[in-house]
Amino acid sequence: MNHTPELWGRPRSDIYGTYNKAIHDASPVAHTQQPSITGTSVLAMKFDKGVIMAADNLGSYGSLARFTNIERIIKVGKETIVGLSGDVSDMQYIQGLLDRLMIEDDYEQDGHSLRAPHIHEYLSRVMYNRRSKVDPLWNAILVAGKRDDGTPFLSYVDLLGVTYSAPSLATGFGSYLAVPLLRKLVSDEGDEKNVSEELARAAIDECMKVLFYRDARSLDKYTVAVITTDGEIKFDKEVKCKDLSWRFAQDIRGYGTQKM
Repeated sequence: MNHTPELWGRPRSDIYGTYNKAIHDASPVAHTQQPSITGTSVLAMKFDKGVIMAADNLGSYGSLARFTNIERIIKVGKETIVGLSGDVSDMQYIQGLLDRLMIEDDYEQDGHSLRAPHIHEYLSRVMYNRRSKVDPLWNAILVAGKRDDGTPFLSYVDLLGVTYSAPSLATGFGSYLAVPLLRKLVSDEGDEKNVSEELARAAIDECMKVLFYRDARSLDKYTVAVITTDGEIKFDKEVKCKDLSWRFAQDIRGYGTQKM
């Protein structure tokens, strides 16, 4: 039996010509309808001398914790860090765009370099352009660095091209679980002047632990990046959540705590 579907019921090739396989392989152009490999929350907050950002290293394939070594915070140029959640392949595409952008910027050699506000504006145009083509990049992005006047900069852009800024930001589940905790330290612009880097790091570490407890697509291994207004960028990789305890869950049955 011939198991090749395109040959079933075909007239003889020596009379009617060979089969055009392009007809069999033809299909309409399709856009991504749902991400496949995804990363969860990215957290960031300002402090008195810069911005701190954190993201775990998990790439989830649905509910499967498929990859545990994905870095979702990238350095762009000399004075900017970018954290991305959402589809990992789209994240890699955006990283390629930013690499080419920085190469073109270096070609100029005019004494000026792109800073965080410029990178954020560029990404907002990219995201809105792809949304307008009904082919969005399935990501939410945090951009951190410093402004031209030397003050800390932190802003957000998502797959629709929506942008906003705040002294503490998060993507994914972090916007529900972590932002309320971060706002205890910095709820309004200017509050960051009273927050040291050590205090900001402790808050970020606590939020990453809360996310590991509550977000099923998170991991207890994460990366922390700090960028200061002096332009210094520090990466602390493969950080592990400390003092974890699941004792609070021992009485949970179904949708709430029940004494059995």
